[in-house]
Amino acid sequence: MSDGHIVVGVGGGIAAYKVAEVVSRLVQQGNPVRVVMTHSAQKFVGAATFAALTSHPVATSSFSEAYPLGAHIELAERCRLLLIAPATARLLASCALGMADTLLSTLYLHCQCPVLMAPAMSAPMWEKKAVQRNVATLLDDGVQMIGPGEGWLSCRKLGKGRMAEPSEILSVISSTLAH
Repeated sequence: MSDGHIVVGVGGGIAAYKVAEVVSRLVQQGNPVRVVMTHSAQKFVGAATFAALTSHPVATSSFSEAYPLGAHIELAERCRLLLIAPATARLLASCALGMADTLLSTLYLHCQCPVLMAPAMSAPMWEKKAVQRNVATLLDDGVQMIGPGEGWLSCRKLGKGRMAEPSEILSVISSTLAH
């Protein structure tokens, strides 16, 4: 573990439940972790879950008394890695287009550390040319994608778009931090 924290940005998709395991295991490994949740993410997993796992309040808004300079600035300041999972089609688009329309996309724009994204969405969404253009832009910008994999999706169909499993995400985080 080096100076700084890992920031985990949780997007609004059913795969958000898997991110709790990622956060728990990162903390168990001795990593200081901060969590940012989109409004939609809070519909799938409660902020209390991540607060309990990290022993830190969860950031849900740029404007909070806990972050007088703005959550995106203060969280990015000592961020040694940003993980966005699940990276929804909306988050991919916001980040690729440089839109500061949520705390998480604004944080992405302010971070100067390695960024990992674990996409998750339905197969038809993943296959859309617009989504693939956004992914290509993010890859060109230096973002590392983890997945998606193929398997059972929440739309009750098999296909590509399933968020990578926690063990795979943790492996990529470990490898990225080792460099």
